[in-house]
Amino acid sequence: MYGLWRPRVLGAWRVPASGPLIFAVNHSHNIDGPMVMGVAPRPTHFLIKREAFVGPLGTFLTGIGQVEVDRHSTDRTAIARALGVLDAGGVLGIFPEGTRGDGDFASLRAGLAYFAVRSGAPIVPVAVLGSSGRSGRLIKGLPPLRSRVDVVFGDPFEAGDGSGRRTRKALDEATERIRARLTAHLDHAGRLTGRTAAPE
Repeated sequence: MYGLWRPRVLGAWRVPASGPLIFAVNHSHNIDGPMVMGVAPRPTHFLIKREAFVGPLGTFLTGIGQVEVDRHSTDRTAIARALGVLDAGGVLGIFPEGTRGDGDFASLRAGLAYFAVRSGAPIVPVAVLGSSGRSGRLIKGLPPLRSRVDVVFGDPFEAGDGSGRRTRKALDEATERIRARLTAHLDHAGRLTGRTAAPE
């Protein structure tokens, strides 16, 4: 990441040095996950769509501990592996919108709330800004080489209400709390960097 672009990492000191943790990352470009993996202060295991696990790339992703997930069904194997990462005190990376979009956290799915409430792991919001908008001249699908990409880590927070409940209502309430915290962090990151999540 540092060789191809010029990442600027802000707030990495907010990331707890140990213990289970969830990175909730906005997603507007394909490089957002690799960028976070490359600059985060701790090794990160992302939930990544099954379609990416093909050929040499699939072997590489498996080798570095990424978690393959089938987005079209309840993938119990992926769920168990993701919870295993947290049970072992690791960092799980999630795109809470489920797929690449505007990167503004507008359409959160319940998966993030489930993992946070089920494991008790705190969530660290992560904003990746500057990856979308302009395309490079050499590789159209990527940001311009040597352009700046900002990665802003926020304060960790608990998603649950302290009751330990995992009912549908509890998860819905947790999702709304998460949405509010992630949106506030994205707004803060935009002011801090002078950028927005939308294409520039």
